[in-house]
Amino acid sequence: MRKLIFLLFIGILSCNSQKKEPKDSIQSKKIESEIEEKLSGKEIVSELDKLDFFNLTDESELETVKQEFEESKDKWNFFSGTMRGETTDYTDNRFFAVDCETLFETDGLTQYLDKVKFSFEKLGLKLDYANEKSEQTENYWKHTIELNGTEYTSFDGQFTDYDWGISYLNFIKMLNSELENQNSENRFYPIKCDNDGEMVLLTFKQFDFTKKHFPNDNEHPKKLSEWKNINGL
Repeated sequence: MRKLIFLLFIGILSCNSQKKEPKDSIQSKKIESEIEEKLSGKEIVSELDKLDFFNLTDESELETVKQEFEESKDKWNFFSGTMRGETTDYTDNRFFAVDCETLFETDGLTQYLDKVKFSFEKLGLKLDYANEKSEQTENYWKHTIELNGTEYTSFDGQFTDYDWGISYLNFIKMLNSELENQNSENRFYPIKCDNDGEMVLLTFKQFDFTKKHFPNDNEHPKKLSEWKNINGL
């Protein structure tokens, strides 16, 4: 009997020793994994190219766009495009500058739909818009527009400190609804909302790639639900 108990005790110790791994070893493997995942700017551009990230870029600007993405990764570990000259238009046609104050105001929706329409068309998708309307009282504002025959609401409620953010999110939601309706794998992802706000158009695979190889901070794209929670909306 004593021999049986002793053998069982030895067996338990053996199992525990196999299950537990030293913390230093776990941390070392984690660091090794992170090192293996770190890609150079050139490798990032190559992988983005394979994922058709640059398929909306004009051929005449393609070489410059790729070079700027490569440098942005190597110098700052940053995922963002470059604006064309003195404009606020990105050369890659996937990133979009958004002044959220302007977007919130009357005619703001049409102004930014004008900017994204080109990318829709490059993807072979339809984006017709009309009847941007606004109704306003002292403490109430309703802002709507029709996309491809469907009416969407940008804002409907009393004024608060979150008005710009609500309008920004609803703008992205309406665009994504039209992308989904046309069976596109592209979606718009929020980055930031202020006077120099930004959003980006990515496929699901492109988004997963950026999440894997770039920082998860307030300067990079997020899913709508995550961005909404972070910004208290």
